[in-house]
Amino acid sequence: MGVLNYIKETKNEMHLVKWPTRKQAIILTIVVIIISVVVAALLGVFDFIFSRIIEHFASLKSL
Repeated sequence: MGVLNYIKETKNEMHLVKWPTRKQAIILTIVVIIISVVVAALLGVFDFIFSRIIEHFASLKSL
């Protein structure tokens, strides 16, 4: 009975959830995509910069 009771309670809780409107869901999805792209770009820039720094120090060591 534990599993069936859990499923029943979960179904009841899902009716209490205040779901976002379609417009809210679209706007929030766009916000998440924009933030993800910005973070990916920043990580790419930092990766490039740190790679150049490491390459620079590696080339100094080989001299």
